[in-house]
Amino acid sequence: MENFKETDLKQLRPGLWATVNERYPGSMITKTDFVPLARLKKPLPESRIAFISTAGVQPKNSLPFDTVHPVGDYTFRRVPSRSKPEDLEIHQLKYPTVGAKRDLNVIFPIERLQELTEEKIIGELAPNFFSFIGYNMDALKLEQTLAEDLADAVEAEKPDGALLAPA
Repeated sequence: MENFKETDLKQLRPGLWATVNERYPGSMITKTDFVPLARLKKPLPESRIAFISTAGVQPKNSLPFDTVHPVGDYTFRRVPSRSKPEDLEIHQLKYPTVGAKRDLNVIFPIERLQELTEEKIIGELAPNFFSFIGYNMDALKLEQTLAEDLADAVEAEKPDGALLAPA
């Protein structure tokens, strides 16, 4: 941290969130209630873990996400947790996918999670992982549609815990 400077704390694009709020009124999600993280009720080596990502990863030949809709796509895709990276694809325009297309695990660590299960660090993986695209400009619809539907789907997998990863 010797080279760390106070200027390193500056936002790269000052005013970004104000611009987003101006162009897309009501799109920013704000919550004032604190919700503590839930603790696992049993040790990780005995737990079933679900994985949820905003990477836009999905099985090949499944319905692509609508990456060009002006307010986003409020659907998710199930990704079987035993999938191989070559069986999956990314439908996403809002972040550079070059690295992820070379090694999907940089954005969607499916093989790493499979390895952790084989090594008995994680008890088991939920049968399905879940992915959606993070570009969703209608906060209410995101909360009342995508979040609710996704929560129901994850809960049906009966996980003891969930790993969430933004793209």
